[in-house]
Amino acid sequence: MKEGMPTAQDDYDEVYGEEPQWPDEEEEEIEEEDVETAKRSGRGSKSVQKKPLTFIDLFAGIGGVRIALERNGMDCVFTSEIDKYCQEMYGNYFKDTVHGDITKIDENSIPDHDILTGGFPCQSFSIIGKGKGFADTRGTLFFDIERILTAKRPKAILLENVQRLSTHDNGRTMATILDKLDKLGYFTHWKVLNGLDFGVPQRRTRTIIVGFQKNYPFTFPEPVPVSKRMALEEILEKNIDPKHFLSEKMRKKFADKVPNPPKEITIWHENKSGNIGIHEYSCALRANASFSYLTVNGKRRLTPREMFRLQGFPDDYPIIVSDAQARKQAGNSVVIPKIQAVGEAMVKAMNKSPIPHPKQKQLIDA
Repeated sequence: MKEGMPTAQDDYDEVYGEEPQWPDEEEEEIEEEDVETAKRSGRGSKSVQKKPLTFIDLFAGIGGVRIALERNGMDCVFTSEIDKYCQEMYGNYFKDTVHGDITKIDENSIPDHDILTGGFPCQSFSIIGKGKGFADTRGTLFFDIERILTAKRPKAILLENVQRLSTHDNGRTMATILDKLDKLGYFTHWKVLNGLDFGVPQRRTRTIIVGFQKNYPFTFPEPVPVSKRMALEEILEKNIDPKHFLSEKMRKKFADKVPNPPKEITIWHENKSGNIGIHEYSCALRANASFSYLTVNGKRRLTPREMFRLQGFPDDYPIIVSDAQARKQAGNSVVIPKIQAVGEAMVKAMNKSPIPHPKQKQLIDA
């Protein structure tokens, strides 16, 4: 983007304010040998230094969740991603080790952490038992989340999935996930959030699941005011490589379908039926969609950098893979400002006193 141009991060900072403070339980006293340093800094010998929350990044893709949580001051201590092209992008940007297939990683070898994060695939669970009432998660990637939660017992979880998760398999998939998390001792909250509501010009609805070991008073973040949302023009590049323009045949096809196109900049979305929707924002980026399902005014495709901007990635994130891989990676990524807002809301909740819960009271009174 041009110098001085507002970004999704600028909008986020103006709406949501400064970075949150960490929960008191994370405080550490300054070591004795650091007292003089503390005095010189004006903190005094009785000051405390708060330890950042740590997280692991599962099904990490190219690191959208990591960017979001690091903007909240958190530290990533472990990453897992199976796709080699995503590993290449992630490792190049973060200069960090990316572990591979999570199903082949011993949960006990994963570092201790405060928050488990993951954008796991939506998979059906088998129904077993005589009454066909028990959902078996073995053989799914959610099972790997379960075994890590069981072994490491992090304070919180942050999971992202497709919008239809709550209705997938007639609601059994979501019910199974929530039941498993409940049995692991997590108080869960879930909601479908739209990228448009968090500063980027992309309509991208995804299910967000948040859970805590303690019953913290968590609430999902409020949408960014419409006046603070980025305009479509702000994510579009100026000098476009000719390879991104449609063929004459494709342009004529769109012109025939839209004989009176709008003069302003719009994104044209061609659905599976061949109908074209025209919007002042982008419809959801998809990893495996047709090559030209999203176009700028029916004339050209979005560039890789534009797709990354729609997800909230900074311009200093190098795109070192082919256009085809970049399109796939952008389509599989998260809206960074949205995850950033959820992460901040989690920290705020963890700074408050947990709400007494009937289950906990029964344990205390027993």
